[in-house]
Amino acid sequence: MRGVGALLVVVPLALALLGPLFVPDSLTRGAPFVANSSLGTDFVGRDVWHQVLAGGQTVVLVALLATLLAYLVGVPWGVVAAMSRVRIVDEVLMRPLDLLLAVPSLLVLILVAAIAGPGLSVLVLVVALVNFPDVARISRASALEISGRPALEAMRLQGETWWRTSIVYTGRSMLRTLAADSGVRLTGALYLVASASFLGVGVAPDAADWAVMVDRNRVGLFLQPWAVVVPALLIVALSVGLNLVFDRALRAEARA
Repeated sequence: MRGVGALLVVVPLALALLGPLFVPDSLTRGAPFVANSSLGTDFVGRDVWHQVLAGGQTVVLVALLATLLAYLVGVPWGVVAAMSRVRIVDEVLMRPLDLLLAVPSLLVLILVAAIAGPGLSVLVLVVALVNFPDVARISRASALEISGRPALEAMRLQGETWWRTSIVYTGRSMLRTLAADSGVRLTGALYLVASASFLGVGVAPDAADWAVMVDRNRVGLFLQPWAVVVPALLIVALSVGLNLVFDRALRAEARA
């Protein structure tokens, strides 16, 4: 299983990052859903293989950037809430997040995108906003457990600064928890980005995008299945591969 997870991650990532370099500058169109090339044509007659090469950057990069942004904001938010000695600070920081968690993620996606307008930067912010409350709550729960450890109490008695106790020691102790969560969080971000593409949020309805390909070409699934199957398999492979890689890394660290 060691190489399976890596392979499932490397292939979609390589296609997403390097694929656009191999797409011809001038693309011709033919009849829709015709098997006249390696993978046939899509719903508007474009070559499916060229669309696969050009369509991964939006899904993959937006999901990666949104997940990174959610952790950059959510982890310090949760740590500050957990380590604060003033109860009201914890309440002020965490109670608004309960409201966000109560709203379905797709509804948040649609509402914020409708208010802010289309664009990939908006899509990154929306997906990060949806993931941010979960990241903050997991970080707070992990930091609360760490704050009660004897080692941390000893550091406080020795006069260690808040930065060393709450940021350096606590942050280092949280790494395993955050690593275990990041695989699931990135998979959820991939799902949200794909869902946004299905809804026409962030990308044009005829854009070269794996999620858009699945949505727009499903009407011709039985005529030209590769236009749906290939991009769907790439999204699934990346999601499964990421979790396999993270699980493998965590088990290796535990044995060490």
